[in-house]
Amino acid sequence: MAHGKLLLALSMIAAAMPALAAGGDGPRPAAAPAGTPDTRYCMRIYAVTGTLIEQTKCWTREEWTKRGVDVDKDWPKEGVRVLG
Repeated sequence: MAHGKLLLALSMIAAAMPALAAGGDGPRPAAAPAGTPDTRYCMRIYAVTGTLIEQTKCWTREEWTKRGVDVDKDWPKEGVRVLG
């Protein structure tokens, strides 16, 4: 009986995973939200060679631009949150 309950619980978790992965917040915006010059935009950074850990960096628009990133273009795909 305990195995049946465990199997049921694991099945429910597995069924919920696609909904959690999708975010459930509806469609992503076409561009980054507007902000002040001090607003920091947090986006996912691809893992560096030799590691599987994905990083998130939070920089201002100016700092992203210095690194060759167009926040409005990349936000719909890589954006995580806005600070400030």
